[in-house]
Amino acid sequence: MGRILSIDYGNKRVGLAVTDPLQIIATRLTTVSAEEIWGYLSEYFEREVVELVLVGYPKQLNNEPSEAIRYINPFLKKFQILYPTMPLKLMDERFSSKLAFQTMIDAGVKKKDRQNKATIDGVSATIILQSYLEGKKFLK
Repeated sequence: MGRILSIDYGNKRVGLAVTDPLQIIATRLTTVSAEEIWGYLSEYFEREVVELVLVGYPKQLNNEPSEAIRYINPFLKKFQILYPTMPLKLMDERFSSKLAFQTMIDAGVKKKDRQNKATIDGVSATIILQSYLEGKKFLK
């Protein structure tokens, strides 16, 4: 069984989270700059078995895609060209950044650390992945 990798893609930064090989626990992996994502993914896929990649897809309250898709759609196209056999699934990421921020508050993270957008992006990717895992439990 391979890992599931979650990507919270942004114009400047990309948050990444991953499951353990048994796909039980979602853990923040890292945050990289958008320019570094392809090299990072290439190296990661070489050393880890990844069964599925989840990409956060931002939607508005009316279920229409948000303006951020103009950054995400080109990323998705390039991903499918570079990794045509890798299963890819889009996940609704509505409110993931707000949930990440609130999670950090609830966990007692200091205000200065909560202002680090790279941390928020990584936690957002973790929330997206955890939501997927919880949804999978209900489908069994």
